[in-house]
Amino acid sequence: MKKKGLALLLALVLSCSFLAGCGGGGSDDKTIRVGASVTPHAEILKVAGEILAGQGYTLEIVEFTDYVQPNLNVESGDLEANYFQHQQYLDQFNVENNTHLVSVADVHYEPFGVYPGKTASLEELPDGAAVAVPNDTTNEARALLLLQDLGLIELKEGVGLEATQIDIVSNPRNLEFVEMEAAQLPKVLSDVDIAVINGNYAIQDGLSVGQDAIAVEDKDSEIIRSDYVNVLAVKEGSENNEAIQALVKALQSSEVRDYINETYDGAVVPIF
Repeated sequence: MKKKGLALLLALVLSCSFLAGCGGGGSDDKTIRVGASVTPHAEILKVAGEILAGQGYTLEIVEFTDYVQPNLNVESGDLEANYFQHQQYLDQFNVENNTHLVSVADVHYEPFGVYPGKTASLEELPDGAAVAVPNDTTNEARALLLLQDLGLIELKEGVGLEATQIDIVSNPRNLEFVEMEAAQLPKVLSDVDIAVINGNYAIQDGLSVGQDAIAVEDKDSEIIRSDYVNVLAVKEGSENNEAIQALVKALQSSEVRDYINETYDGAVVPIF
């Protein structure tokens, strides 16, 4: 019995060694797994990854095409961080999903644009025109605020960043709003008159905010730049992790700033 017990104990010890430690997780302190949208976030992270490599870190970039899984994966611990969302979306996601994610770095801002579909300009919008907008709470509000600034609709006074379609008090052109997942907006331009599209998805589908958009958010608006700045997010409690802080410094480096300015022609604006 003693020999069998000793053999079993030895087997458990060896198993723990091969599994990188019982209960110790599967990643080492020099590997950082970060979820990101394909464009521009993953592209920007690759530049940061080159900087981190010189410090002995390995940056693993996991690309996502939606706005939900990257947050759930950080909450579960499958990822150390994510970089795909603005602060308003992060705050709303925490409330709606009981997650515990926090921002550790402001990185960039992506101007929202109005892109032509069946109608080439705002002046030509027909009565009852179909307008595609994001269907998530914070981005729909942002789209509606832009349309209000352009004089197409009027929202209830003071509704701000919580605006929804029920807050529209004036719609003189009887615009019909088509809500859909943000990633799908560029793909339906031929079916609607205009679409209000998130910057990253516009870039991903080959749209230029400078050349293709018929209207753009005011990039100098303090509300837009503070609430809609794209952030690096982690699970609460890991903000001061050494690897995370190294990633923050890499993302806010002059190399990353130069890359953004030289690559995206104003569609991505560094905030640091």
